[in-house]
Amino acid sequence: MKAIILGTGTSLGVPVIGCKCEVCTSTNSKDKRLRTSIFLKLDNTNIIIDAGPDFRQQVLRENITKIDTVLITHEHRDHIGGLDDLRPFNYLLNSAIPIYAEKRVADAIINEFSYSFNTNYPGIPKFEINTISEEKFKINDIEILPIRAMQGKLPILGFRINDFVYITDASFISEKELKKIEDCKILIINALRHEKHNKHFSLDEAINIAQSTKAEQVYLTHISCSMGLYDKINSELPEKIQLAYDGLQINF
Repeated sequence: MKAIILGTGTSLGVPVIGCKCEVCTSTNSKDKRLRTSIFLKLDNTNIIIDAGPDFRQQVLRENITKIDTVLITHEHRDHIGGLDDLRPFNYLLNSAIPIYAEKRVADAIINEFSYSFNTNYPGIPKFEINTISEEKFKINDIEILPIRAMQGKLPILGFRINDFVYITDASFISEKELKKIEDCKILIINALRHEKHNKHFSLDEAINIAQSTKAEQVYLTHISCSMGLYDKINSELPEKIQLAYDGLQINF
């Protein structure tokens, strides 16, 4: 299994337009963060989790030419805004791209991209919408376990695939759902900033959750500029926990 982290930033990305803080003006490439997304390759199946407004740029950067499936965590614009850019994959693969999301999110996608479902214009993106719940499901022979989390009052989904777990934009995970994460090899989880936030885990909250699950290696994502400089924060983190960065490749 191979993972490429396409983006690790918040809904505004980093640098933030107009911000002159030390992170937004940093020349370190690891302080530049596009909107959150990840690419997974398992055997011959390529999976994307979330496709935000920077999706085209991310795919070109990593030279991705095949996508078999897209998993969506929730319906916010920074996670679905790039779905229109799946169009070239329709042409390359000569097929619709399957999208997996829970019903509320699927309905939001159909509404947001209504032109893809209500017209026959040849240039529209072609989606195959599959609704999921909190139950396990399979893509080809790959078993995927949804993990229920909350972003404030909004229910969202993370995903466990084998020993890999991906959760973003969460502010609460119940004890029942945390058990689904236990003893994974790789955990990627959101950590917005140092200060507490009502819709995202803070750095300390993400570290506490990561350590409680006994994950072998943890990467933090969905990071704002207020977190601080990559090199400084990364040097202060506990063993086996580090900040993710755009373009990070994980093989296991």
